[in-house]
Amino acid sequence: MRVGIIGHERLSDLTEMLVRGELWQLVTAHGAYDLVGVGRLRPGPDTWFAQSVLDHGGRIEVVLSAAEARAGAFTGEGCRDTRRGLLNAANAVHRLAAAGAGGPGEDTGPALVGMVDELIAVWDGRPGSEPARVVAQAQRAGLDVRVVWPEGCESPGAG
Repeated sequence: MRVGIIGHERLSDLTEMLVRGELWQLVTAHGAYDLVGVGRLRPGPDTWFAQSVLDHGGRIEVVLSAAEARAGAFTGEGCRDTRRGLLNAANAVHRLAAAGAGGPGEDTGPALVGMVDELIAVWDGRPGSEPARVVAQAQRAGLDVRVVWPEGCESPGAG
């Protein structure tokens, strides 16, 4: 089973604790031998999910935007060492081509949706965010979408 992840970044410590618990439950519902977690390894839910998949014995694959692929992955802020370690643990790294070269450029959503059987969205349900856009793409593609937003979570920027 190929499971993708999309989620809000810059979440509070309380939200992180609640989301990590639910992600672990979703990950361990799959057999480790059959589980491939696919994500962008952005800070927050992407890295929490990838680590959970590896801790459960599954495999991970990474989708890098054109800028990340061009600049060398993860030169920006946010748990850089953790992200690099996960990148090194990945079974595959999918580097997207720039828009000028006919690729999707920075829009990793369609590539992610096209690589998975199911999508987990760590999302507060509000429209207009990147998770909202990718969830809509996944639903149009007929994917099963599991929204993770446990009671007590705080929306980005709320804390």
